[in-house]
Parts: sequence; C-alpha cells; structure tokens
Amino acid sequence: MASQLENESVPNHPLAATHPLALAPVAAPASTVDGFVAEFLQNLNLERGVTLSASTPNDRYVALAYTVRDYLIARWLEDRRHLRETQAKTVCYLSAEYLLGRQLDNNLLATDLTDVATEALAQCGIDINELRDLEVEPGLGNGGLGRLAACFIDSLATMSVPNTGYGIRYEYGIFRQTFEDGQQSEQPDAWLALGSPWEFPHPEAAQTIAFGGHTETYDDDGVTRSRWVPGWNVRAVPYNYMVPGYHNGRVNTLRLWSAVATDAFDLRIFNSGDYEEAVRAQTYAENISKVLYPEDSTPQGKELRLQQQYFFVAASIADFIDQLPDDVDLGTLPERVIFQLNDTHPVIAVPELMRVLVDEKGMAWDAAWQITRQCFAYTCHTLLPEALEVWSVELLGRLLPRHLEIIYRINDEFLAEVRERFGDDEMRIRDMSIIGEFPERSVRMAYLATVAAAKVNGVAELHSQLLRTKVLPDFDEFFPGKFINVTNGVTPRRFLRLANPDLSALITEALGRGWVTDLERLRELEPFAEDPEFRSAFAQVKAGNKRRLNEVLRARDGFELGEDHMLDVMVKRLHEYKRQMLKLLHIVTTYEHIVSGRIAAADVQPRTFIFGAKAAPGYVMAKRIIHLINAVGSVVNNDPRVEGRLQVLFPPNYNVTLAERVVPAADLSEQISLAGKEASGTGNMKFALNGALTIGTDDGANVEIRELVGDDNFFLFGMTEPEVEALWARGYRPSEFYSSDDDLRRTIDLIASGAFSGGDRSVFEPIVSNLLYDDRFMVLADYRSYIDTQAKVDAAYADRDAWTRSAILNVARCGYFSSDRSMRDYIDRIWHTPPAF
Repeated sequence: MASQLENESVPNHPLAATHPLALAPVAAPASTVDGFVAEFLQNLNLERGVTLSASTPNDRYVALAYTVRDYLIARWLEDRRHLRETQAKTVCYLSAEYLLGRQLDNNLLATDLTDVATEALAQCGIDINELRDLEVEPGLGNGGLGRLAACFIDSLATMSVPNTGYGIRYEYGIFRQTFEDGQQSEQPDAWLALGSPWEFPHPEAAQTIAFGGHTETYDDDGVTRSRWVPGWNVRAVPYNYMVPGYHNGRVNTLRLWSAVATDAFDLRIFNSGDYEEAVRAQTYAENISKVLYPEDSTPQGKELRLQQQYFFVAASIADFIDQLPDDVDLGTLPERVIFQLNDTHPVIAVPELMRVLVDEKGMAWDAAWQITRQCFAYTCHTLLPEALEVWSVELLGRLLPRHLEIIYRINDEFLAEVRERFGDDEMRIRDMSIIGEFPERSVRMAYLATVAAAKVNGVAELHSQLLRTKVLPDFDEFFPGKFINVTNGVTPRRFLRLANPDLSALITEALGRGWVTDLERLRELEPFAEDPEFRSAFAQVKAGNKRRLNEVLRARDGFELGEDHMLDVMVKRLHEYKRQMLKLLHIVTTYEHIVSGRIAAADVQPRTFIFGAKAAPGYVMAKRIIHLINAVGSVVNNDPRVEGRLQVLFPPNYNVTLAERVVPAADLSEQISLAGKEASGTGNMKFALNGALTIGTDDGANVEIRELVGDDNFFLFGMTEPEVEALWARGYRPSEFYSSDDDLRRTIDLIASGAFSGGDRSVFEPIVSNLLYDDRFMVLADYRSYIDTQAKVDAAYADRDAWTRSAILNVARCGYFSSDRSMRDYIDRIWHTPPAF
C-alpha cells in the first residue's frame, strides 16, 4: 500500500521517517455514517475554518466534496505507486475537451457512499439535495467530443486500465447561453468563481512551454543537428482530478493544464506607475487557458487556438516522459505509452514528440520516427471537410518554427514513399501531401495524424466506411489495415445508473446486480417486454421522469410541460447538418394545419418539443435558427387555436446536468442529420438506452441502433448516403421541392410572411432564402419523408402499451453502446493495454 513515505517528486530520496504514522499506509476514513460525519466536520472546521452552525451552504458543499475526495485519495495514491513500480503501459488520452458533468454524485456512486453520505448529512441537519444544486458543472467541452472523452476515462478506470487524460483547465468553459428577445447571447462561464474542490493543483510540477523564435543548426561531434531558440515561453501548471472506477477501488487521473507567465510581474515597471505594463506578460500568458475555443474568425483568434493546442500537448508529453525512470531506454517507449489523439486538435503532438526525441534526447531521426509511429493513434470525429483542421504555414512557422521543419521532413519522406509505390502521379501526390497549396500553403493536420498514427479509427460503421472511401481514400489504399472502426459508446454509470435511478432499480429487480459494468446483459430484458406488469412499471418510471423534468424546468426556466404530452426531444450542438431546421418545419407544418383549419386541434397528438443547443458565437446562420425556434415557440405556445396541443420549449444553456433530466424523460429522440454527415452521435445512444424511440436517418450510429433494435422499433426516414450523393450529382434544386409540395410551400410561406416576427418579413428572410436557393444539407429534399414518418410516430404513440413494449426493446438491445465496449475495442485492436491490477 502507498505510505506517507511515497514522494513523487523525489522518488529516489526517501525520507528517514521513524514515527509509526509516517510509516503506515495512507488510510481512508471509515465507510460508515459515523466515519463520514467525523470526516465532514473535520473538513468543515479545519479546511473551511467554520463550525457547522456558522457555515454557509457553500462551506457545507465544499466540505462534502472534500470528504468524498478523502475516500478516494488512499486508493488513488496506491494506484499511482503501483503504476510507477510496474511501469505498466498507459493510455494518455489527449483531448481539447472534457465535458465531465457534476462530480459529486458520480464520485459517491463510484465509492458506493450515496446512502452513507445522505444519512450522515441528515444527522447533521443537512439535506444533501440542497448541496447537490450548488455544484457548478465544468463546461470544458462543446458537445459530443468532450462528453465522449469523459465517458472513455470513466470506462478505463472501471476496467482497471492505466490512463491519464490530458487537457486544458479553461478558466472560462463553453459560454453560458442566455436568450435576449429570443436570440442567443453568450455570457462567460465562470465555473471557477468559487473554486473547484475536486482539483489538486501542483505548481511545483509545472512545465515550461516555448513559442516563437527561430531555429539554428549546430555541429554535434560531426553530426549536423537543429535546435529551437524560442522567443518566449509560458508555464503550464497541472491540476489533477481523480477519475474513479465503479466499485473496483481503482482511481485514474485527469490532468488539466493552466497557463501562467514565467515572469508574471515586473516590480520596476510597476513602481514607475505603468501598472498595466507590469502585468502584461501575465495577461498574455493566461489568455492561452482563458476560454474554450476562442472565436477564430480573426488572425488573433486562430493564433490563440494553435497556442492552446501546442500548450497542452507539449506539457502532456513532457509530463509523461519526466515520470519515466532516469535509466529508461526510450526505444521502449511504445511499450510504455499510447497517445490517443482525440480528433485533430492534439495532432501537433506528433512533431512535438519527434522534437523531444531528436533535439532533446539526441536520437537519430529514423529511430525517433519509428518510435513515434508506434506511440500515436488517431480518432477522426468528422466527415465535414471544414472540420478537418488546417494551419497556415505562415502561422505555424511563426509560432512553432522547429515543428514546421519537422513536418516538412515527415512530408518529404512520406511523399518519397508514395512516389516509390505509385510513380510520379502528381495528382495523387498533391492530394496526399501533408502540405496543402490552396487557397494558401497550409498543414493538413488530419493527413499528418494519418501518416504518423499506428491506427486511424472512425466512430461508427458508416462513418468509418466513408472515412476510407470518401475522406481519405488514397491513405486507405496506401496504408492497408490502418483504418478501423470503433463505434462510440456512453458510460452507463452516469447516463443510466445516475440519470435514471428508477429505471436502474427496475432493471436490477429484473436482472440482478452486475449489469452496470456488463451492459450487454440488458438483452435479458427482452422477455420482459411481453410482461404486462413490467410494461406498466416501465411506463410509471417514464411518467416519474417526466414529473422530475417538469420540476427542474419549472424552477430553472419557468416552463411547464404539457400534461400527457409526447415528449419529442432534439438536443445537440446547433449546426445546419444536424438539421434542427427540419424539426422546426415539422412543427410549423402542424401549426399551419391547425390555424388554417385543415385539421382540428383536438385531432392532433399532444406534443411538447424540447430543443437544447448552443451555436458557436461566430456561426451566424445557426444563431438565426435559434432565433426562429424561439420565435415559433412564442407564437405557438400562446395561440389559443392550438388548444395547448403543441408546445415548443428551448431551455437555455443545455449541459450535462440538464441532459441527465431530459434524456430519461424523452419519448422520441430526434436524430435527423443528413445521411453521410454525422460521424456517430452519442445522444442517440443515451436516448435509446433510456427508453426513447428514435426517428432518424441512416446516418452515424443510427445505422447500428436500427439494426440492433429492429425496424419495428425505429422510425426511419430520408435518403441514404448514396442517394444524397446521387442527388448532388444530378444537381440539387431545393426550390423544386418547395414548388411541388403544398405542405412545404405553405410552411415556408408562413415563415416568410412574418407570422413569427411580428409581421416583419426581413427578420427570417435569410433562413428562407438559404432553404430555397442553397439548402446545403437538403432539408427540403427530406421534408416529405420526415413529415410522413412523423404521422407514423403519432399513430404508434396512440397505442401506449405497444409504444412501451418498443421502448423496453430499445433498452434491451442497446447494451452494445456502452463505452466499456468501446474501450475493449480500443484495447484489443489499437492500444494493447491490459488491466494493470
């Protein structure tokens, strides 16, 4: 066991301690109510400096967080000691995003202390629910990418696989969304305003990260070498978060980096009266970790993004190498680590590792490249060309001149191999070059990752197929076997066990314990779909989840869910390819049918439509769509002719915390992206696992969901990916669909008329024009199929018992989408990192 003598910073210089407590193992508090109360009061008194009677709610929350932390620390220290001693191969997960969600309940669940903590606080006169509400969620991600990263590190800890997640401790996470006159407004997300009790800062372990300057050559015993002479640098300070496994005593680490200046304060300048100049270096350095994804429509924004990316990967690589034994043979590095590149954001790590091995460690280029190609794997999360990052040669050369030199050499040697294989096919060579020439000379980061990585994976079967055949086909031909598929998954701990406790209890009653870490066992629920009593209990769980959501929305936003409404949910990042606009056209069509008298309101299936989405601050069309959704909701919700049968709700600032209430309550999951555009999706998995039926296209992981749950339990509509391509090839004219479909024409005309903008036709004219004359994501082409399929949804929901049966089968057949299964795929096919305990 780890003892008090363990000292990570000087492992070869143990202290000459003699006191029995100094020699004893680090001990966790007793897992009893009395033990918890004692630890809680000690933290309240000694850490917060208050008595129970004088404490504020925040004092009590922080003391509770420290107490839960205390139960994890002994296990964490022991695991780190064990890994140092065994040098087990570690997965270093490099991700610019981590959407962790609230930590309190997850850590209580992992340690099996929920009941103990609840009772302990009750005996102190405290309602734990009041403290739960005080926790601020760290919004260190934009959507699925960050949520996936959080799921994966949860699974690795639960599977006892050594892992360190590396990322950035953004001072301000993704913006807090508010609505002003229905339009999105971005407010700073000051999640650290009251501190974070879950983190451990380690300024003594800071790394110095360099930027700018120039390179020079020098003679090293007859060998000409290059070195980087930086122009300026910053310090990367690590903050550790514990990542506990579920009921297995394992605790991994998430290490987030914060930027500080190396020379933060100039006293001479301060004393001269120039106060701003005295702290200029500090301000400039701290900008690097100030905000998640700075708006990059300006040159300054682009430069800051690249600074962020290099900052965290350089710190992470240095951190890992610093922890290796002094006498380690770096030739064995592939046996000790795999760096997983979560999308293109961390790909600058490839030339950084080469720089470290060649320039700092004195390794020969060929040997370093052989090692580097075994130490990286790359996950591509997109099919959209604009999402595959490129950096201008001018910017990269100015900010990271040595790295640009390394990239050029990697590219030269790679293209030489291409010529050797395929001859002087200049078109192919141009298409495969890491350096692009148009519209400006630039570095294509996805190409660099593909050349360097041992494996490249897509995140759903269709996505991986299109990645090989459409996005990177030349590379697939050149590197046979390098491209594989690993379908995404979600952690059942947070998105079933925590988010849906009543359904979890019902499943445990039916199947017994153990399914939370073996989600394929949900298959055993299939016979229960035929059991009327189980269907009734399942329906009661769904009704209870709707009541809980209603309470949250009432307190949070002043919303009230329609009684006995179908809950039709579309929550995801606002992007045109995800087609929130198609959902909105369905709503407007139904509304137009009612107000025109084509159908009676009493004949409409009551539905509440919930949207949750943030648009990137510079994404003008996405923000216009948000405005239109809110405008339609304002009109529809208040039109007496609708008789309350339709309700459109858009709670602002959708995040993981709200997702944990929305997902379990949903009846219908909207997964309606244009076929061939969504890489995978993970929201679709969460909804299906929580008993919502899906209406969706054959896109991303929808394909696999439909295959598993069966066509009878999935509402499929729209074109397939080949049909989309064929329509583009013929020449897509959206106005033809408008002209030939009366419902579509009336719907768009109603929007264009100003009906949702107080009669002002100009407000939403850009949306209407985009639909009629551009419609890049073919909303109008799929409209009729979608509307007709929604009619089938209404008919199916009218038979609630049959609907419940289908919902149970969705739960039973979606165990495949556990992130534990995803991790097993990575381990078996890419990382080769067995459990270390």
